[in-house]
Amino acid sequence: MRHRMLPLGVGLLALALAASTPALAADSHQGKVVSAGDGKLTMTDTAGQHQHSHEVAADAAISCEGKPCGLTDLKAGDTITVTLDKKGDKMVATKIEAKKAGS
Repeated sequence: MRHRMLPLGVGLLALALAASTPALAADSHQGKVVSAGDGKLTMTDTAGQHQHSHEVAADAAISCEGKPCGLTDLKAGDTITVTLDKKGDKMVATKIEAKKAGS
C-alpha cells in the first residue's frame, strides 16, 4: 500500500508547488497617455489619476485605431491598453493598443 501512496503524494506536492508559483505571464492594464517617446510611456489610469511610467521595448507592437503606428504617434489623452512582459530583470511594455481621445 505504501508504494502506491508515494507517487500520489509526490504528484500532489508538485501540483501544490505549481499552483503557488506566480505566473510569469503578461500583465495588461488600461489608461490614458500623458506622454510617449524616447522608449518611455507615461500614463495614468482610466480616471486620469495615478500617473506612472513604463519603459517600452524597441520591438513593441504599437497600434493606433487598429493600425500599426509608432510610440510618438500616441498623444496625450489617448486611451490605451498596455501589455507588460518581463525582459531580463524588468517589466517592459511589449504591446500598446491606442484609441484616439474622443473616439
